[in-house]
Amino acid sequence: MRFIIIAAIAAAILAGCTTYEPTTGERIPNRTGTGAIVGAVGGAGVGTLAGGNDRRNAIVGAGIGAIAGALIGNYMDRQQAALRAQLPPEVDVRRVSEDELLLDFPADITFDFDRADVKSTFLPTIRSVARTLGEYQSTYVDVVGHADSTGADDYNLQLSERRAMAVGSVLINNGVQRERLVASGRGESDPIADNSTAAGRAENRRVEIRLKAVRA
Repeated sequence: MRFIIIAAIAAAILAGCTTYEPTTGERIPNRTGTGAIVGAVGGAGVGTLAGGNDRRNAIVGAGIGAIAGALIGNYMDRQQAALRAQLPPEVDVRRVSEDELLLDFPADITFDFDRADVKSTFLPTIRSVARTLGEYQSTYVDVVGHADSTGADDYNLQLSERRAMAVGSVLINNGVQRERLVASGRGESDPIADNSTAAGRAENRRVEIRLKAVRA
């Protein structure tokens, strides 16, 4: 997995990654969203000076509370129920552990073919996620892009990164604190289905949002 860092973000800008104005839905250059994700990486770096978990330090330093261990299960239960109530059935909301949720956005309903800007018809769905994340702030937000095995490895990796950035930008533009969010791409390296079939390749083209509790 390659994390989105400043150099990778600059490359994505040159590739023409775009986002949307959160009120009108108008397509605009991804300057705001990209800057926000750069801020997330930079903010996490500040935590190094304090020692310990860099990302957790950045989140707590931003005034976002951590959760005591005994309360995590209930907190994640309520967050999962809230997400399921708002999201369409195409988006899988899965509990992977006591302190972690996985949201699976199939790329074919989130993006046009070979594009990295979120479909205007899917923007309300991601905004719904952002609203719920605003109510449940004590979680890390990892946005991870994936691709199928069609095409060159490097291109698939770049496309998966750009798609993760696009979803992350919409979340941040709709209120998710940038200290919480990291966007990354895994290309074709983490398939969940058989790439030799059309159905399997469709499953592998996806963007995941992983929500993990910030432990006290």
